[in-house]
Amino acid sequence: MFTELQIAELINLLLTLEKNTKIYIGCDSARFMKNDKKYAKFATVCIVHKNGNNGCKVFSYKSEEPDYDAKAHLPKMRMLNETKKVCEAYNQLIPYIDEYDVSVHLDINLDTKHGSSCAAKEAAGFVLGMTGLPVNKIVFKPDAWASSHGADGSVHGKTNITA
Repeated sequence: MFTELQIAELINLLLTLEKNTKIYIGCDSARFMKNDKKYAKFATVCIVHKNGNNGCKVFSYKSEEPDYDAKAHLPKMRMLNETKKVCEAYNQLIPYIDEYDVSVHLDINLDTKHGSSCAAKEAAGFVLGMTGLPVNKIVFKPDAWASSHGADGSVHGKTNITA
C-alpha cells in the first residue's frame, strides 16, 4: 500500500520523535462513474501526530476500484472496502509504529440515521480480527477525524497530499 519511500520517510520521522507521538490510520472514498460503471476513489492515510502536540505529517495512498453497492444510500461494500484498506495499512506499518499509541479511524457513523451505519458491526469485527486492536482503538464518526477530514481531503482533492 504505502511505498518504500513513504515507509523510509515514516521511519526517519519516527526516529526524531518522542514516544508520546500518536498515529492515526483512516480511509475515505468517493463514488464516480467511468464508462457507465460505478467506481470509487479511495484515500488511505497514516497521520503522525508529532510528540502528541507538535503538528502532524500525513502519508497518503490513493486507489480506484469498482463500486459494487447497488444502493448509494447503503454503501456497505464501500465502507467495508475502506475498513479493509485501513487494516492493510495498519498491518503494513505495525512493524514500525508498534511502540506508539495507534488508533484506526473508520468513516462509518454508528447512528442508524446515516447510511454508513449498515456496515458498523461488520467493520468493527473485521478490524478486531485483522489487527487485534482493542475496541477502544477503533474510532467511528463523528470522532473519526483521520478518515472524515484527513482522508476526505485527499480523496476529494482538497489537499496537496500525494501518494
